[in-house]
Amino acid sequence: MEGLVPVRVVSPSLYRCKVPVSIKGSISGFAMDKRIKLFRDPSKFSIRAQQSDLKGSLSVASSSVQEKGNVLRIKEWELEMYQDELAISQGIRIRRKPPSKAPLGYSGPFELRLNNDDADSPRNILEEITWYKDEEVSRMKKLNPLEVLKKAVEDAPPTRDFVGALRMAYQRTGFPGLIAEVKKASPSRGILKENFDPVEIAQAYEKGGAACLSVLTDQKYFKGGFENLEAIRSAGVKCPLLCKEFVVDPWQIYYARTKGADAVLLIAAILTDLEITYLLGICKKLGLATLVEVHDEREMGRVLGIEGIELVGINNRSLETFEVDISNTKKLLEGEHGRQIREKNMIVVGESGLFTPDDIAYVQAAGVKAVLVGESIVKQSDPEKGIAGLFGKNISHT
Repeated sequence: MEGLVPVRVVSPSLYRCKVPVSIKGSISGFAMDKRIKLFRDPSKFSIRAQQSDLKGSLSVASSSVQEKGNVLRIKEWELEMYQDELAISQGIRIRRKPPSKAPLGYSGPFELRLNNDDADSPRNILEEITWYKDEEVSRMKKLNPLEVLKKAVEDAPPTRDFVGALRMAYQRTGFPGLIAEVKKASPSRGILKENFDPVEIAQAYEKGGAACLSVLTDQKYFKGGFENLEAIRSAGVKCPLLCKEFVVDPWQIYYARTKGADAVLLIAAILTDLEITYLLGICKKLGLATLVEVHDEREMGRVLGIEGIELVGINNRSLETFEVDISNTKKLLEGEHGRQIREKNMIVVGESGLFTPDDIAYVQAAGVKAVLVGESIVKQSDPEKGIAGLFGKNISHT
């Protein structure tokens, strides 16, 4: 309804005011004359005194509202600070949001941090993406409320077995199960494929022997989109689909499910242990698999301490510097970490820097049973042949 304006709540003390107030333009000649006469008789009514009382009451009410509003702002700001402290304690270097100043007059446990000259611009590409993603999700939530998504999920078709597809591919071929990535661009490499048809590429991947597909849904930095995920699912591609997104809010999980995802990516570099645990619970409820991605030993240690994780992705690319080193996979799978992974029967997914059969052999020898590959095959004129070249042989079903 247009024309409506918010109504402010007035202090109850104002309702006791004795000033006669009319909300109509005119009542009657008699009534109006009687009111005017009443106002002119100081023995019966002092309008100046009543005006003073009214101003005083309004001032008190306004002051009270402002004070309560500032208390709320302080509590919200402190909550953000506590969340930051928790992330820092877990070794998370990526800030989820730009640093914000304390509310006016703040006095509390974070006073010592107020004078720190913390950078107010992103320190690396992952932080930039994460800050933008937080704003983007806020906008998208207004267009697609969570309650609407929850109802849509109830009518969505069942998910496909992402983890099972990887295990079967490993048994069938003797090679790590392939998660082939449908990706048009990346921040580090720019445009990877000019004539980009996500459905055509997905179908070629499936024909070439991919066990699962990863679909980039970030638009700004990777030129992807949820519409690509939806189109691939609608085209009848049977491979289970991973929604490759920078998840910072539970809303994204529901949205991915409504667009046809069978699995989602969770990045340990931007999520606390508690957040990962909470998001895992949502995914389990919705029938989604989760690929939890790590980059270093500390993140690997954190993830191995969280119950319910079946897929661990080791990204050989630093999401801070974008440098690639496939020996990172071997390093993270040695010693106690490797023992725990074998004990829990987890599937380790090797990610980034895989271009040749030797690369595949290297990470497989380290303990990898699945690989996520995008650039080396999406750039090929024939993705099906690109897959065969990656593994050194044809791994298709035919």
